[in-house]
Order: sequence, then C-alpha cells, then structure tokens
Amino acid sequence: MQRDSQTLWLRNPRAAFTANLQDASNGLLVRGSEIIELVGKGHEPVHPYQQELDCSNWVITPGLINTHHHFYQTLTRCLPAALNKPLFPWLTTLYKVWQHLDDEMLYNASRLAGLELMLSGGTTLADHHYVFPKGLEHGIDIQVEAMQRLGCRAVLTRGSMSLGESQGGLPPDSVIQSESQILADSQRLIKRYHNAQPGSYLQIALAPCSPFSVSRELMQQTATLAAQEKVLLHTHLAETEDENQFCLREYGMRPLDYLEDCGWLGPSTWLAHGIHFTDEEILRLGRNRVGIAHCPSSNGLLASGICPTLDLEQAGCAVGMAVDGSASNDCSNLIQEVRQSLLQQRLRYGAQRITAEKVLSWATLGSAKVLHRDDIGELAVGKQADLAFFALDELRFSGAGDPIAALVLCGAQKVEKLMIGGNWLIEDAQHRAGLEQVLMARHSELAVRLQSRLAQ
Repeated sequence: MQRDSQTLWLRNPRAAFTANLQDASNGLLVRGSEIIELVGKGHEPVHPYQQELDCSNWVITPGLINTHHHFYQTLTRCLPAALNKPLFPWLTTLYKVWQHLDDEMLYNASRLAGLELMLSGGTTLADHHYVFPKGLEHGIDIQVEAMQRLGCRAVLTRGSMSLGESQGGLPPDSVIQSESQILADSQRLIKRYHNAQPGSYLQIALAPCSPFSVSRELMQQTATLAAQEKVLLHTHLAETEDENQFCLREYGMRPLDYLEDCGWLGPSTWLAHGIHFTDEEILRLGRNRVGIAHCPSSNGLLASGICPTLDLEQAGCAVGMAVDGSASNDCSNLIQEVRQSLLQQRLRYGAQRITAEKVLSWATLGSAKVLHRDDIGELAVGKQADLAFFALDELRFSGAGDPIAALVLCGAQKVEKLMIGGNWLIEDAQHRAGLEQVLMARHSELAVRLQSRLAQ
C-alpha cells in the first residue's frame, strides 16, 4: 500500500524506541517514504493527516539493519560434517560443498535469508557473497533480483577469493577467480547498480573475503578501485587467533597491520567480527573511524571470542549488528541476535552498561552508521519510514513491565508488521507476496541436493 500523497498517523504505540532519545510516545506521522513528525507524550500531531492506525498493541522500532551475512549459507545449516568445529576446519569442510553452488541455489537462498531477516524486523540487509564457482560468475546480479523481489533495502558486497589451496590459501582452487576477473566485475556492478542517493534501495560495496583467501595485490587494487568509485570496503578481520597466526606466518605482521599496509585502514572500511585486537589496535581503529559488524551468535557457535564493542565505540568506531552466515548461526533472525548480543556482552561489560536500549541501538542507528547511511536507523523527522512493529501478545511477554526491555529480554522472534519506505511489506506476520511456504519447499529441495554432493 503506497501513500505518496496521504499522511498516516501511527498512533499511540505501546512503546516506541527511537534510537535517539526523542519522544514518540504518541506515535509518528509518515508521508510518502519519510517520517514527517514525532508525536510526544500527551501531544496531538501538528501536521494534518488523512489516515490513522491504532498501534497500541505494538512496540515500534526503526527497521533493523543487518551489517554482515552470507545468504547462500542457508543451504548448509547444521551440516553434520561441519558441526562442533572451529573456524578454519569448519571452512575447509564447507568449501567442499559450496563449490557446487549454482544460480538457482543462490537465488533461492538469498530470497529465503532476506525473508527471514525481514520477518525478524530487518529492512536493510547487507550480504557478503564471495563464492563464485564456474557458472556463477553473475552471482551478485542474481542477488539483486532476489532483493528487488522482496522489496527490502540491500547493501550487496562483491566478495572475492583469489588465493586457493595451491597457493597456500584455505578455499579450493575451484571457487577462486583471477584478480582481473574480480576487479572487472566489481567495476561493472558498481556502474550498473550502486545508488548513493538518500533513500537508496541498493548499494554495492567491495569485499575480498579475508586475509587468508586473497592476495596482497587484490587487497590493494580493491582499495584503489573503491576510492575511485566512492564505495565502501568490507572484509572479515580478527575473528580468531588462527587468523592472527596465519598473518604472522604469511605476512610477518598481525591482521590489522596487514590491513593498513594494503591501504584499507580508513573510514570507508567496515570489518566483520573484530574480536582479537590489542588495546593499541582498538585505538588505531577508532582514530581511523573503521566500522565493526558485531556477530554474537556466530562468534559463540564457532567459539571465536567476544567482540570488545564498548571499547571500540569509545575509541571512535561505529558498531552495528550482524547475524553472519546461516551456517555459523544457524539462523537469520535479527531481533534474536539483539538478545544474544545482550547476553554475551554482559559477560564482558556487566549488566549496567549493556542494556536493551544499547543493543537495539547497535541494530538500528549503529548499523546505519557502519553502512554510512544517514537516512535510516532511527525515528526522526526526514528519515526513511522504515519501521518494525512487534506485538507483545505471546505467552513469553505476559507480565512484562517494560515493553522495550521485554522485546529483547523476553525474546521477540517475529514482527507483526514491517514498513519500508512507507510501504507495508509484511502484514499479519506474512510477506505481502505470500512467499513463505513455496519458497521454503524449493529451498529445502536445493539444500538436500547441495549437501548430497559432499559425499560424491
């Protein structure tokens, strides 16, 4: 339902989390794609409105923003051969499966992961796709179509791997590409799809997979291309101690030093995980305004460690929320990730410093800052009307006194409604296109086909 000329008052929410301490106790007004007014406690709208919706059953938040994922991994959740392993053995096992990805698999995996994220409150979804076996050279184009069909905002990163097993890297040679092929496709995708304007639904970033899967030359050339085209850079870094040892052995320096040596240490870069930094490295990251995608569930599942979120923020880094790949989570639920972050981060920083509001801020305004988006991530005048509506009418919420705390602590799982750019994409906990059952059936068939190839 599009409202280009109509103004809608989302009236009297049970609670409204704005992410900026502004008061929207009595709701907000949406006209077209934007928020035009917040209505504080005891106030009526200043602007005229033509429609109103009673929101007394819902907690309203800004649309949640995912800063790191691998959509294709929904096809290999809980793969028995990869269970109970740390990162490097986990990866080498799964690469033997992922090398058989095809275009139908990637399309359906991307749609299913995107739908799962949207149903959990996600309105802007970042994905890091770096597996390009022969026949899947146009993988990002496939993902573009999948996201457009869903109607969400997306930041699709053109990942890459150029350093295969024969050259000392982790991935099999069957999934790597030449540097010239990677750079040419990166430039093509930017020219064709990247939209840097406010309200953009699609942006492209460049994302060599990690220091142990690409060459130094590709890291350097990618940074040069990103600077020329004014797009962001993304990679995995400091996820495990194994990575530190790899970089010391191969390059004679720690991962962050290597990153700086390749020309990556700057405000256009955001890093996935960011766990194993020294105090000096955290200060250096902050001075250079590097963003961090915080992946609590994945870090716990692979026993990688705990991201030093508050130290990174204090140093000057933006911190955003991420579910990470669905083979290391093993789900794509953003509001569940918020709860996991609260539980994990309290182990490091204590209950008083890690609150429901804090972790929600990472999933909204913090994530927007990581992705350099100043048009989303908060309820404020002039921002895009990307809104998540959570009902607190399940058994798990009965007796809850603080609705915003209940959203996190009692474990919300699914939105009742989702609005993106003023459009209703989810109503009655269902996508407007009615995708769920048909998509899940086909996705399950493709997952069985892919996983069966491990034994071949």
